[in-house]
Amino acid sequence: MFDPFVVRYRTTSGLAEIEDMPTRREILQGAAALALLSRIGAQGAQAAAAAKNDDYVPVTDPLVAKKLAQWQDWKFGLILHWGTYSQRGIVESWSICSEDEPWCARPEGVGYVEYKREYEQLPKTFNPLKFDPDAWARAAHDAGMRYVVFTTKHHDGFCMFDTKQTDYCITAPDVPYHTNKNANITLALFDAFRKRDFGIGAYFSKADWHHPDYWSRRWATPTRNNNYDTRKYPQMWKRFVEFTHAQIEELTTQYGRVDLMWLDAGWVNEQSHPDAKAYGMEVPWPQDMDMRKLAAIARRNQPGIILVNRADGGPYENYRTPEQTVPDQPLPYPWETCMTMGDSWSYKPDDKYKSTRELVRTLVEIVSRGGNLLLGVGPTGEGELPAAALQRMREIGEWMNVNGSAIHDTRPIAPYSEGKLRFTQNKDGAVNAIYLPDANEAQPPANITLGALRPAPGAQVKLLGIDRPLAWRERDGSVNVTLPEAVRQKAQGAPAWTLRISAVRS
Repeated sequence: MFDPFVVRYRTTSGLAEIEDMPTRREILQGAAALALLSRIGAQGAQAAAAAKNDDYVPVTDPLVAKKLAQWQDWKFGLILHWGTYSQRGIVESWSICSEDEPWCARPEGVGYVEYKREYEQLPKTFNPLKFDPDAWARAAHDAGMRYVVFTTKHHDGFCMFDTKQTDYCITAPDVPYHTNKNANITLALFDAFRKRDFGIGAYFSKADWHHPDYWSRRWATPTRNNNYDTRKYPQMWKRFVEFTHAQIEELTTQYGRVDLMWLDAGWVNEQSHPDAKAYGMEVPWPQDMDMRKLAAIARRNQPGIILVNRADGGPYENYRTPEQTVPDQPLPYPWETCMTMGDSWSYKPDDKYKSTRELVRTLVEIVSRGGNLLLGVGPTGEGELPAAALQRMREIGEWMNVNGSAIHDTRPIAPYSEGKLRFTQNKDGAVNAIYLPDANEAQPPANITLGALRPAPGAQVKLLGIDRPLAWRERDGSVNVTLPEAVRQKAQGAPAWTLRISAVRS
Protein backbone atom coordinates (compact mmCIF):
# COMPACT_ATOMS: atom_id res chain seq x y z
CA MET A 1 0.00 0.00 0.00
CA PHE A 2 1.90 3.10 1.25
CA ASP A 3 0.59 5.63 -1.17
CA PRO A 4 2.35 8.83 -0.11
CA PHE A 5 0.77 10.88 -2.87
CA VAL A 6 -2.88 10.32 -2.11
CA VAL A 7 -3.30 8.86 1.33
CA ARG A 8 -2.26 9.40 4.94
CA TYR A 9 -4.60 12.36 5.17
CA ARG A 10 -6.47 13.78 8.14
CA THR A 11 -9.34 16.25 8.12
CA THR A 12 -8.39 19.91 8.56
CA SER A 13 -11.93 21.25 8.69
CA GLY A 14 -12.70 19.71 12.07
CA LEU A 15 -16.06 18.37 13.16
CA ALA A 16 -18.96 20.65 12.38
CA GLU A 17 -21.21 21.44 15.32
CA ILE A 18 -24.21 19.14 15.43
CA GLU A 19 -27.35 20.77 16.68
CA ASP A 20 -30.25 19.17 18.52
CA MET A 21 -28.41 16.59 20.62
CA PRO A 22 -30.79 16.31 23.57
CA THR A 23 -29.45 12.92 24.60
CA ARG A 24 -25.86 13.50 23.48
CA ARG A 25 -26.11 10.24 21.53
CA GLU A 26 -25.76 11.62 18.02
CA ILE A 27 -23.81 9.06 16.07
CA LEU A 28 -21.26 9.68 13.41
CA GLN A 29 -23.17 8.22 10.51
CA GLY A 30 -25.99 10.66 11.11
CA ALA A 31 -23.50 13.47 10.81
CA ALA A 32 -22.55 12.20 7.37
CA ALA A 33 -25.97 13.22 6.13
CA LEU A 34 -24.89 16.84 6.52
CA ALA A 35 -22.68 16.32 3.46
CA LEU A 36 -19.94 18.35 5.05
CA LEU A 37 -16.82 19.27 3.14
CA SER A 38 -13.52 17.88 4.32
CA ARG A 39 -10.11 18.75 3.03
CA ILE A 40 -7.17 16.45 2.55
CA GLY A 41 -4.20 17.45 4.67
CA ALA A 42 -1.05 17.49 2.60
CA GLN A 43 2.64 17.07 3.08
CA GLY A 44 4.97 17.62 0.18
CA ALA A 45 3.61 15.95 -2.94
CA GLN A 46 0.33 15.19 -1.17
CA ALA A 47 -0.66 18.83 -1.58
CA ALA A 48 -1.58 18.13 -5.20
CA ALA A 49 -4.38 15.86 -4.03
CA ALA A 50 -6.23 18.85 -2.59
CA ALA A 51 -7.30 19.81 -6.12
CA LYS A 52 -9.40 16.67 -6.39
CA ASN A 53 -13.08 16.38 -5.61
CA ASP A 54 -12.80 15.42 -1.96
CA ASP A 55 -16.42 15.97 -0.98
CA TYR A 56 -17.92 13.00 0.82
CA VAL A 57 -21.09 11.87 -0.94
CA PRO A 58 -23.50 10.14 1.46
CA VAL A 59 -24.66 6.67 0.46
CA THR A 60 -28.19 6.52 -0.95
CA ASP A 61 -28.43 2.88 -2.11
CA PRO A 62 -30.30 1.16 0.77
CA LEU A 63 -28.36 -2.09 0.33
CA VAL A 64 -25.03 -0.27 0.52
CA ALA A 65 -26.25 1.75 3.51
CA LYS A 66 -27.19 -1.47 5.28
CA LYS A 67 -23.79 -3.01 4.55
CA LEU A 68 -22.03 0.16 5.65
CA ALA A 69 -23.87 0.10 8.98
CA GLN A 70 -22.82 -3.54 9.39
CA TRP A 71 -19.21 -2.60 8.62
CA GLN A 72 -19.40 0.12 11.28
CA ASP A 73 -20.38 -2.58 13.78
CA TRP A 74 -17.30 -4.68 12.99
CA LYS A 75 -14.87 -1.98 14.21
CA PHE A 76 -11.67 -4.03 13.99
CA GLY A 77 -10.21 -5.62 10.87
CA LEU A 78 -7.04 -7.15 9.45
CA ILE A 79 -5.35 -6.07 6.22
CA LEU A 80 -2.76 -8.38 4.67
CA HIS A 81 -0.16 -7.20 2.16
CA TRP A 82 1.30 -10.36 0.67
CA GLY A 83 2.97 -11.00 -2.65
CA THR A 84 6.13 -12.12 -4.37
CA TYR A 85 7.99 -9.21 -2.74
CA SER A 86 7.46 -10.93 0.64
CA GLN A 87 10.20 -13.43 -0.25
CA ARG A 88 12.78 -10.66 0.03
CA GLY A 89 11.28 -8.82 2.97
CA ILE A 90 11.05 -5.59 0.95
CA VAL A 91 8.45 -2.89 0.43
CA GLU A 92 5.38 -3.94 -1.50
CA SER A 93 5.69 -3.02 -5.21
CA TRP A 94 7.28 0.40 -4.75
CA SER A 95 10.87 -0.65 -5.43
CA ILE A 96 10.04 -0.94 -9.15
CA CYS A 97 8.73 2.62 -9.25
CA SER A 98 11.55 4.86 -10.43
CA GLU A 99 10.49 7.97 -8.53
CA ASP A 100 13.25 9.50 -6.44
CA GLU A 101 11.58 8.77 -3.11
CA PRO A 102 12.86 6.82 -0.10
CA TRP A 103 10.05 4.25 -0.29
CA CYS A 104 11.11 3.44 -3.88
CA ALA A 105 14.78 2.82 -2.99
CA ARG A 106 16.67 -0.10 -4.54
CA PRO A 107 20.01 -1.64 -3.55
CA GLU A 108 23.05 0.49 -4.26
CA GLY A 109 24.89 -0.37 -7.44
CA VAL A 110 21.92 -2.02 -9.16
CA GLY A 111 20.49 -0.30 -12.23
CA TYR A 112 16.76 0.27 -12.46
CA VAL A 113 16.22 -1.78 -15.63
CA GLU A 114 18.22 -4.69 -14.26
CA TYR A 115 16.41 -4.54 -10.93
CA LYS A 116 12.93 -4.43 -12.47
CA ARG A 117 13.72 -7.37 -14.74
CA GLU A 118 14.89 -9.39 -11.73
CA TYR A 119 11.87 -8.33 -9.65
CA GLU A 120 9.48 -9.59 -12.32
CA GLN A 121 11.10 -13.04 -12.06
CA LEU A 122 10.10 -13.37 -8.39
CA PRO A 123 6.95 -15.40 -9.20
CA LYS A 124 9.20 -18.24 -10.38
CA THR A 125 10.48 -18.74 -6.83
CA PHE A 126 7.28 -17.99 -4.93
CA ASN A 127 6.27 -21.17 -3.11
CA PRO A 128 4.67 -20.36 0.28
CA LEU A 129 4.22 -23.94 1.47
CA LYS A 130 3.49 -22.87 5.06
CA PHE A 131 0.39 -20.91 4.08
CA ASP A 132 -2.48 -22.06 6.29
CA PRO A 133 -5.54 -19.88 5.71
CA ASP A 134 -7.48 -21.52 8.54
CA ALA A 135 -4.69 -20.66 11.00
CA TRP A 136 -4.69 -17.05 9.82
CA ALA A 137 -8.47 -16.80 10.21
CA ARG A 138 -8.33 -18.38 13.66
CA ALA A 139 -5.65 -15.94 14.83
CA ALA A 140 -7.64 -12.95 13.55
CA HIS A 141 -10.87 -14.24 15.08
CA ASP A 142 -9.20 -14.81 18.45
CA ALA A 143 -7.83 -11.26 18.32
CA GLY A 144 -11.38 -9.90 18.14
CA MET A 145 -11.16 -8.88 14.49
CA ARG A 146 -14.36 -8.99 12.46
CA TYR A 147 -13.27 -8.38 8.84
CA VAL A 148 -10.32 -8.96 6.55
CA VAL A 149 -8.96 -7.03 3.55
CA PHE A 150 -6.56 -8.96 1.33
CA THR A 151 -4.30 -7.69 -1.45
CA THR A 152 -5.68 -9.53 -4.47
CA LYS A 153 -3.40 -7.35 -6.62
CA HIS A 154 -0.94 -4.64 -5.66
CA HIS A 155 0.57 -1.98 -7.93
CA ASP A 156 3.16 -4.37 -9.37
CA GLY A 157 0.32 -6.22 -11.10
CA PHE A 158 0.98 -9.70 -9.70
CA CYS A 159 -2.41 -11.31 -9.02
CA MET A 160 -2.88 -13.44 -5.92
CA PHE A 161 -5.97 -14.96 -7.51
CA ASP A 162 -6.74 -17.20 -10.47
CA THR A 163 -7.33 -14.65 -13.21
CA LYS A 164 -7.79 -15.40 -16.88
CA GLN A 165 -6.77 -11.89 -17.89
CA THR A 166 -3.01 -12.34 -17.39
CA ASP A 167 -0.48 -15.09 -16.72
CA TYR A 168 1.24 -12.85 -14.15
CA CYS A 169 -0.59 -14.56 -11.32
CA ILE A 170 -0.27 -17.11 -8.55
CA THR A 171 -1.80 -19.97 -10.59
CA ALA A 172 0.48 -19.55 -13.62
CA PRO A 173 2.42 -22.68 -14.68
CA ASP A 174 5.79 -21.08 -13.94
CA VAL A 175 4.85 -20.35 -10.30
CA PRO A 176 5.94 -23.30 -8.10
CA TYR A 177 2.90 -22.91 -5.84
CA HIS A 178 0.40 -23.36 -8.66
CA THR A 179 -0.04 -27.09 -7.94
CA ASN A 180 -0.85 -26.58 -4.24
CA LYS A 181 -4.41 -27.19 -3.04
CA ASN A 182 -4.48 -23.55 -1.89
CA ALA A 183 -2.93 -22.21 -5.11
CA ASN A 184 -5.85 -19.82 -5.64
CA ILE A 185 -4.75 -17.97 -2.53
CA THR A 186 -7.53 -15.37 -2.55
CA LEU A 187 -10.22 -18.04 -2.73
CA ALA A 188 -8.63 -20.17 0.00
CA LEU A 189 -8.24 -17.17 2.27
CA PHE A 190 -11.73 -15.76 1.69
CA ASP A 191 -13.29 -19.18 2.30
CA ALA A 192 -11.36 -19.64 5.56
CA PHE A 193 -12.35 -16.24 6.91
CA ARG A 194 -15.98 -16.59 5.82
CA LYS A 195 -16.21 -19.81 7.85
CA ARG A 196 -15.59 -17.64 10.90
CA ASP A 197 -18.23 -15.13 9.80
CA PHE A 198 -15.76 -12.43 8.81
CA GLY A 199 -16.57 -9.57 6.53
CA ILE A 200 -14.61 -10.02 3.30
CA GLY A 201 -12.70 -7.21 1.62
CA ALA A 202 -10.75 -7.33 -1.63
CA TYR A 203 -7.87 -4.88 -1.91
CA PHE A 204 -7.30 -4.13 -5.59
CA SER A 205 -4.89 -1.64 -7.15
CA LYS A 206 -6.30 0.38 -10.04
CA ALA A 207 -2.73 0.81 -11.27
CA ASP A 208 -0.95 -2.16 -12.82
CA TRP A 209 2.76 -1.65 -13.49
CA HIS A 210 3.05 -4.99 -15.29
CA HIS A 211 0.30 -4.39 -17.83
CA PRO A 212 1.59 -3.15 -21.24
CA ASP A 213 -1.33 -0.76 -21.56
CA TYR A 214 -0.55 0.92 -18.24
CA TRP A 215 3.23 0.99 -18.31
CA SER A 216 3.71 0.63 -22.03
CA ARG A 217 6.89 -1.10 -23.21
CA ARG A 218 7.32 1.66 -25.78
CA TRP A 219 8.42 4.29 -23.28
CA ALA A 220 10.27 4.64 -19.99
CA THR A 221 8.32 4.52 -16.71
CA PRO A 222 9.34 7.68 -14.86
CA THR A 223 6.54 7.74 -12.25
CA ARG A 224 3.74 5.70 -10.75
CA ASN A 225 1.39 7.10 -13.39
CA ASN A 226 0.72 5.47 -16.73
CA ASN A 227 3.49 6.49 -19.14
CA TYR A 228 1.60 7.79 -22.17
CA ASP A 229 -0.99 10.44 -22.91
CA THR A 230 -4.39 8.75 -22.72
CA ARG A 231 -5.83 11.47 -24.96
CA LYS A 232 -3.33 10.66 -27.67
CA TYR A 233 -3.59 6.85 -27.33
CA PRO A 234 -7.19 6.28 -26.26
CA GLN A 235 -7.30 2.69 -27.53
CA MET A 236 -4.42 1.67 -25.26
CA TRP A 237 -6.19 3.13 -22.26
CA LYS A 238 -9.51 1.58 -23.31
CA ARG A 239 -7.88 -1.86 -23.33
CA PHE A 240 -6.49 -1.30 -19.84
CA VAL A 241 -9.87 -0.21 -18.49
CA GLU A 242 -11.52 -3.27 -20.03
CA PHE A 243 -8.82 -5.48 -18.50
CA THR A 244 -9.46 -3.93 -15.08
CA HIS A 245 -13.22 -4.31 -15.36
CA ALA A 246 -12.79 -7.95 -16.36
CA GLN A 247 -10.76 -8.59 -13.19
CA ILE A 248 -13.41 -6.88 -11.06
CA GLU A 249 -15.93 -9.19 -12.77
CA GLU A 250 -13.83 -12.21 -11.75
CA LEU A 251 -13.38 -11.11 -8.15
CA THR A 252 -17.08 -10.41 -7.67
CA THR A 253 -18.38 -13.62 -9.30
CA GLN A 254 -15.90 -16.39 -8.43
CA TYR A 255 -14.95 -15.76 -4.79
CA GLY A 256 -18.18 -16.00 -2.84
CA ARG A 257 -19.58 -13.16 -0.78
CA VAL A 258 -17.43 -10.03 -0.98
CA ASP A 259 -18.50 -7.19 1.32
CA LEU A 260 -16.17 -4.42 0.23
CA MET A 261 -13.86 -3.54 -2.63
CA TRP A 262 -10.85 -1.56 -1.37
CA LEU A 263 -9.57 0.25 -4.46
CA ASP A 264 -6.07 1.66 -4.07
CA ALA A 265 -3.86 3.85 -6.33
CA GLY A 266 -5.86 7.04 -5.98
CA TRP A 267 -3.83 8.81 -8.65
CA VAL A 268 -5.70 6.69 -11.20
CA ASN A 269 -8.74 8.90 -11.65
CA GLU A 270 -10.60 10.98 -14.19
CA GLN A 271 -8.92 14.24 -13.20
CA SER A 272 -6.81 16.07 -15.75
CA HIS A 273 -4.06 18.49 -14.76
CA PRO A 274 -3.33 20.74 -17.75
CA ASP A 275 -0.39 22.46 -16.08
CA ALA A 276 1.28 19.26 -14.88
CA LYS A 277 4.54 18.06 -16.34
CA ALA A 278 4.57 14.61 -17.89
CA TYR A 279 7.41 13.45 -15.63
CA GLY A 280 6.10 14.91 -12.39
CA MET A 281 3.98 13.41 -9.61
CA GLU A 282 0.94 14.33 -11.70
CA VAL A 283 0.45 13.94 -15.41
CA PRO A 284 -1.59 16.26 -17.65
CA TRP A 285 -3.92 13.57 -18.92
CA PRO A 286 -6.78 11.83 -17.13
CA GLN A 287 -6.58 8.18 -16.07
CA ASP A 288 -10.32 7.59 -16.16
CA MET A 289 -11.19 4.13 -14.86
CA ASP A 290 -14.90 4.57 -15.67
CA MET A 291 -15.89 4.14 -12.05
CA ARG A 292 -19.56 4.24 -12.92
CA LYS A 293 -19.23 1.05 -14.97
CA LEU A 294 -16.83 -0.56 -12.48
CA ALA A 295 -19.34 0.08 -9.69
CA ALA A 296 -22.19 -1.28 -11.81
CA ILE A 297 -20.25 -4.50 -12.42
CA ALA A 298 -19.40 -4.94 -8.75
CA ARG A 299 -22.93 -4.22 -7.51
CA ARG A 300 -24.63 -6.32 -10.15
CA ASN A 301 -22.64 -9.29 -8.87
CA GLN A 302 -22.51 -8.31 -5.18
CA PRO A 303 -25.54 -6.16 -4.34
CA GLY A 304 -24.74 -3.74 -1.55
CA ILE A 305 -20.96 -4.10 -1.83
CA ILE A 306 -19.09 -1.18 -0.25
CA LEU A 307 -16.75 0.62 -2.64
CA VAL A 308 -13.69 2.34 -1.21
CA ASN A 309 -12.23 4.32 -4.10
CA ARG A 310 -9.49 5.66 -1.87
CA ALA A 311 -8.75 9.38 -1.72
CA ASP A 312 -10.76 10.23 -4.84
CA GLY A 313 -13.94 11.51 -3.24
CA GLY A 314 -17.31 11.30 -4.94
CA PRO A 315 -19.95 8.58 -4.85
CA TYR A 316 -17.56 5.61 -4.96
CA GLU A 317 -15.63 6.39 -1.78
CA ASN A 318 -18.26 5.07 0.61
CA TYR A 319 -15.93 5.43 3.57
CA ARG A 320 -12.59 7.14 4.00
CA THR A 321 -9.26 5.69 5.01
CA PRO A 322 -6.80 7.96 6.84
CA GLU A 323 -3.52 6.05 6.68
CA GLN A 324 -1.11 5.60 9.60
CA THR A 325 -2.85 8.31 11.59
CA VAL A 326 -5.65 8.71 14.10
CA PRO A 327 -7.78 11.82 13.52
CA ASP A 328 -7.86 14.15 16.50
CA GLN A 329 -11.65 14.12 16.70
CA PRO A 330 -14.70 12.43 15.18
CA LEU A 331 -15.12 12.88 11.44
CA PRO A 332 -18.41 13.70 9.71
CA TYR A 333 -18.48 10.59 7.55
CA PRO A 334 -17.75 6.85 7.90
CA TRP A 335 -14.01 6.26 8.22
CA GLU A 336 -11.35 3.69 8.95
CA THR A 337 -7.76 4.20 10.03
CA CYS A 338 -5.52 1.77 8.17
CA MET A 339 -2.35 1.29 10.16
CA THR A 340 0.57 -1.12 10.26
CA MET A 341 1.22 -3.26 13.32
CA GLY A 342 4.92 -2.61 12.73
CA ASP A 343 6.58 -0.03 10.49
CA SER A 344 5.95 -1.80 7.19
CA TRP A 345 2.85 -2.93 5.30
CA SER A 346 4.68 -5.91 3.86
CA TYR A 347 6.89 -8.40 5.67
CA LYS A 348 10.17 -7.01 6.94
CA PRO A 349 12.44 -9.36 8.95
CA ASP A 350 13.57 -6.67 11.40
CA ASP A 351 10.26 -4.83 11.67
CA LYS A 352 9.56 -2.98 14.93
CA TYR A 353 6.08 -3.89 16.16
CA LYS A 354 3.96 -1.59 18.28
CA SER A 355 3.31 -2.85 21.80
CA THR A 356 -0.01 -4.49 22.64
CA ARG A 357 -0.73 -1.61 24.99
CA GLU A 358 -0.24 0.91 22.18
CA LEU A 359 -2.37 -1.10 19.75
CA VAL A 360 -5.24 -1.40 22.24
CA ARG A 361 -5.02 2.29 23.01
CA THR A 362 -5.13 3.08 19.29
CA LEU A 363 -8.17 0.86 18.79
CA VAL A 364 -9.99 2.58 21.65
CA GLU A 365 -9.12 6.08 20.46
CA ILE A 366 -10.39 5.28 16.96
CA VAL A 367 -13.62 3.58 18.01
CA SER A 368 -14.48 6.33 20.51
CA ARG A 369 -14.24 8.81 17.62
CA GLY A 370 -16.52 6.74 15.41
CA GLY A 371 -13.99 4.96 13.22
CA ASN A 372 -12.78 1.44 12.49
CA LEU A 373 -9.21 0.18 12.83
CA LEU A 374 -7.84 -1.86 9.93
CA LEU A 375 -4.56 -3.25 11.24
CA GLY A 376 -1.87 -4.32 8.79
CA VAL A 377 0.29 -7.43 9.06
CA GLY A 378 2.69 -8.63 6.37
CA PRO A 379 2.97 -12.44 6.02
CA THR A 380 6.36 -13.98 5.25
CA GLY A 381 7.39 -15.34 1.88
CA GLU A 382 6.92 -18.85 3.29
CA GLY A 383 3.29 -18.09 4.10
CA GLU A 384 3.32 -17.53 7.86
CA LEU A 385 2.18 -14.65 9.99
CA PRO A 386 5.27 -13.38 11.85
CA ALA A 387 5.65 -14.64 15.42
CA ALA A 388 5.68 -11.12 16.86
CA ALA A 389 2.43 -10.29 15.06
CA LEU A 390 0.79 -13.47 16.34
CA GLN A 391 1.86 -12.63 19.87
CA ARG A 392 0.29 -9.16 19.62
CA MET A 393 -2.90 -10.66 18.20
CA ARG A 394 -3.13 -13.16 21.08
CA GLU A 395 -2.64 -10.41 23.66
CA ILE A 396 -5.15 -8.09 21.99
CA GLY A 397 -7.55 -11.04 21.97
CA GLU A 398 -7.14 -11.51 25.71
CA TRP A 399 -8.17 -7.90 26.22
CA MET A 400 -11.02 -8.16 23.70
CA ASN A 401 -12.38 -11.28 25.44
CA VAL A 402 -13.14 -9.03 28.40
CA ASN A 403 -13.72 -5.65 26.75
CA GLY A 404 -14.86 -6.47 23.22
CA SER A 405 -18.49 -5.52 23.94
CA ALA A 406 -17.26 -1.94 24.47
CA ILE A 407 -15.77 -2.01 20.94
CA HIS A 408 -17.96 -4.13 18.65
CA ASP A 409 -21.44 -2.91 17.69
CA THR A 410 -20.91 0.46 19.38
CA ARG A 411 -21.26 4.06 18.31
CA PRO A 412 -19.51 7.19 19.59
CA ILE A 413 -21.18 9.38 22.16
CA ALA A 414 -20.34 12.99 22.93
CA PRO A 415 -18.16 14.24 24.52
CA TYR A 416 -16.17 11.20 23.26
CA SER A 417 -13.41 11.67 25.84
CA GLU A 418 -12.78 13.07 29.28
CA GLY A 419 -9.32 12.96 30.82
CA LYS A 420 -8.13 9.36 30.53
CA LEU A 421 -11.61 8.09 29.65
CA ARG A 422 -12.90 7.32 26.14
CA PHE A 423 -16.62 6.73 25.61
CA THR A 424 -18.60 4.37 23.41
CA GLN A 425 -22.27 3.46 23.49
CA ASN A 426 -23.98 0.12 23.06
CA LYS A 427 -27.20 -0.22 21.12
CA ASP A 428 -29.17 -0.82 24.33
CA GLY A 429 -28.12 2.62 25.59
CA ALA A 430 -25.42 1.45 27.98
CA VAL A 431 -22.28 3.57 27.95
CA ASN A 432 -18.69 2.36 28.19
CA ALA A 433 -16.06 4.54 29.81
CA ILE A 434 -12.72 3.02 28.78
CA TYR A 435 -9.83 4.09 31.00
CA LEU A 436 -6.50 4.47 29.17
CA PRO A 437 -3.74 4.26 31.77
CA ASP A 438 -0.38 5.94 31.80
CA ALA A 439 2.66 3.74 31.24
CA ASN A 440 3.27 3.39 35.00
CA GLU A 441 -0.30 2.38 35.89
CA ALA A 442 -0.47 -1.37 36.34
CA GLN A 443 -4.00 -1.45 37.75
CA PRO A 444 -7.05 0.80 37.63
CA PRO A 445 -7.21 3.62 40.15
CA ALA A 446 -9.16 3.35 43.37
CA ASN A 447 -11.53 6.10 42.20
CA ILE A 448 -12.69 7.15 38.74
CA THR A 449 -14.56 10.42 38.28
CA LEU A 450 -17.29 10.85 35.66
CA GLY A 451 -18.31 14.37 34.77
CA ALA A 452 -20.00 14.74 31.42
CA LEU A 453 -21.64 11.29 31.30
CA ARG A 454 -23.07 10.43 34.69
CA PRO A 455 -25.06 7.32 35.64
CA ALA A 456 -28.82 7.74 35.69
CA PRO A 457 -30.58 7.19 39.02
CA GLY A 458 -30.57 3.48 39.80
CA ALA A 459 -28.02 2.64 37.11
CA GLN A 460 -25.42 -0.05 37.65
CA VAL A 461 -21.74 0.52 37.08
CA LYS A 462 -19.44 -2.47 36.60
CA LEU A 463 -15.86 -3.03 35.56
CA LEU A 464 -15.97 -5.41 32.61
CA GLY A 465 -14.57 -8.77 33.66
CA ILE A 466 -15.75 -8.33 37.25
CA ASP A 467 -19.30 -9.52 37.90
CA ARG A 468 -20.20 -7.21 40.76
CA PRO A 469 -21.63 -3.68 40.78
CA LEU A 470 -19.37 -0.87 41.88
CA ALA A 471 -20.41 1.78 44.38
CA TRP A 472 -20.86 5.26 43.01
CA ARG A 473 -21.98 8.57 44.44
CA GLU A 474 -22.76 11.94 42.95
CA ARG A 475 -21.28 15.08 44.37
CA ASP A 476 -20.84 18.63 43.07
CA GLY A 477 -21.97 17.78 39.53
CA SER A 478 -19.76 14.72 39.04
CA VAL A 479 -19.84 11.05 39.96
CA ASN A 480 -17.15 9.17 41.85
CA VAL A 481 -16.91 5.43 41.18
CA THR A 482 -15.07 3.40 43.81
CA LEU A 483 -13.01 0.35 42.84
CA PRO A 484 -12.21 -1.93 45.79
CA GLU A 485 -8.66 -3.22 46.13
CA ALA A 486 -9.70 -6.78 45.27
CA VAL A 487 -11.23 -5.56 42.00
CA ARG A 488 -8.13 -3.53 41.18
CA GLN A 489 -5.82 -6.47 41.78
CA LYS A 490 -7.93 -8.81 39.67
CA ALA A 491 -7.82 -6.33 36.78
CA GLN A 492 -4.07 -5.78 37.08
CA GLY A 493 -1.89 -5.83 33.97
CA ALA A 494 -4.52 -5.05 31.34
CA PRO A 495 -3.71 -2.37 28.74
CA ALA A 496 -7.02 -0.58 29.48
CA TRP A 497 -10.13 -1.01 31.65
CA THR A 498 -13.82 -0.47 30.92
CA LEU A 499 -16.56 0.82 33.16
CA ARG A 500 -19.99 -0.27 31.88
CA ILE A 501 -22.72 2.21 32.87
CA SER A 502 -26.15 0.66 32.33
CA ALA A 503 -27.80 4.04 31.71
CA VAL A 504 -26.68 7.66 31.70
CA ARG A 505 -28.50 10.88 32.39
CA SER A 506 -30.03 12.40 29.27
